[in-house]
Amino acid sequence: MTTPIQTIRDDFSLLDEWEDRYRYVIELGEGLPPFPEAERTAANKVPGCVSQVWLTTEQGAGADPVISFQGDSDAHIVRGLVAIMLALFSGRRASEIQNTDAEATLKELGLDEHLSPQRANGLRSMVKRIKRDAEAALKQTA
Repeated sequence: MTTPIQTIRDDFSLLDEWEDRYRYVIELGEGLPPFPEAERTAANKVPGCVSQVWLTTEQGAGADPVISFQGDSDAHIVRGLVAIMLALFSGRRASEIQNTDAEATLKELGLDEHLSPQRANGLRSMVKRIKRDAEAALKQTA
């Protein structure tokens, strides 16, 4: 069970030190469900990430399907960032995913200022992939 995005926002607001926030991000990553070894494929790998990041997409039925994501990384902090993105996007309708501003959430959490350029690019790649999958789901049913 991933931590809800509102809980993450609330927890971040209580942590003043960046050292504590990084520790919390790592804990979020540790809370991700185990990622199946069979899903660690080139097709599920997110390009543009310095660390290895895998992402799978499961789509519900209907014109505006609910989409669930599962992800993992071989790096602790990145795994935590994957957890935050899953909390933000997974289990939502494709149209909601399209309208969710990940950059605003990262700013709100202060992560936009505290990530290395490589991690920030990787995160943008992951968001792009998630939104592309949502767009594809909406087109399939159109």
